[in-house]
Amino acid sequence: MTAKAQAAQPSLRTVRDPRRGSRSALLWTLYPHAPLSRQELVRRTGLGATTVSAVIGELIAEGVVTEEIVTDAESPRLRLASEHRYVIGVEVADTRVRVGLFDLALTQRAGVVYPLPSGPSAEHGAETAVRHILTFLDAVIEEAGIPHGHVLGVGIGVSATGWDGVPLERLLRTGTALPLHIDNGAEALGRAEMWFGAGRGVQHAVVALIGSGVSASVITHGSPYRGATDSAGEWGHTTVQAGGRRCRCGARGCLEAYAGAEAVLERYRQARCGRVTPGADQESAFAALLAAADTSSAAQRVLEEAAVYLGAGIANLVNLFNPQRIILGGWAGLMFGARMLPRIRETAAAQALRRPYAQTGIGLCGLGPHAVALGAAALPVRHFLTEGAHRPTRHPATTPRGALPRAAPTTRMPVP
Repeated sequence: MTAKAQAAQPSLRTVRDPRRGSRSALLWTLYPHAPLSRQELVRRTGLGATTVSAVIGELIAEGVVTEEIVTDAESPRLRLASEHRYVIGVEVADTRVRVGLFDLALTQRAGVVYPLPSGPSAEHGAETAVRHILTFLDAVIEEAGIPHGHVLGVGIGVSATGWDGVPLERLLRTGTALPLHIDNGAEALGRAEMWFGAGRGVQHAVVALIGSGVSASVITHGSPYRGATDSAGEWGHTTVQAGGRRCRCGARGCLEAYAGAEAVLERYRQARCGRVTPGADQESAFAALLAAADTSSAAQRVLEEAAVYLGAGIANLVNLFNPQRIILGGWAGLMFGARMLPRIRETAAAQALRRPYAQTGIGLCGLGPHAVALGAAALPVRHFLTEGAHRPTRHPATTPRGALPRAAPTTRMPVP
């Protein structure tokens, strides 16, 4: 199954409205496989030719689907109109708030990134994040030059913020009426990589998000495994050393306490007798650590240790889940992996069971640092396709007394 088809597609039998079910089936078939003819849609969906013709006619009239004549084809070809509507994807992480506006093909049209300060005094509460998100929603819509009514919704991926029980949707409702779809950052990254990136073409994978902290999305049979209470994937809080270093979750010996960027930088600070790594933020400090490894034995030792523990954590994933592919992403995962991937693979091979490891590829995220926002944007697209292109309900936006002031946009995010 190809990239976009790996998203969980609805069964026609589970959709109460048969017409909506037919629309959804046709859209989910067109999305990854277009351009297709009506005859090909009949074969792929199992719907009758009369139903396909009628529903496609509706979708063309609504502007959801376009039809084009191909000179060497016997019949017209159909595809989703990528500019029919737009979606917004948001990443909320320890180091940044990133907002991007995408068309239905998930091509980015506008974006903003706001770096967050790091260090002991940096407190990024939910209210701070909400101020930036609400400001940037307006900013990317204005930059793209599209009407607010053409935005289907906002997907939000929240990564390693340390928030506990924060009513994020309720806070965002103070300033936007757009439909909101909230997920954790690892699941958003996993969705992006499985639809468009390094996970294409596989059904069993683990997509790791490594930034300040460590988490993962476990993909089985093309769908994320979420667990009984939707908290599966906390790979960073699996134990790699009993009674080991204190993790920020409060436990000891977690993988995150050895391989998360925050922990690695702290180890380097200790190795340098308390001297802080230079850098305006955590990402630049981590880049400075990697660069220092060319000449500093202390930096080399710290990175070697992190690679060994990360490799051991990956071996655990191989032994537990038997994935076809393990993908390292997140800003720290990409930076660290670019330098240390051979050592990570070596350690994983030494610790994992031989046969499953031989069938597992270990590589880097293919979509770069904007992948979480892209995966978050896929949430309203998925909803749009599943609902058969029926517009979602908007919620009234309220601005209560004492509402959060909006922040000023800063750095523009490049459009890939």
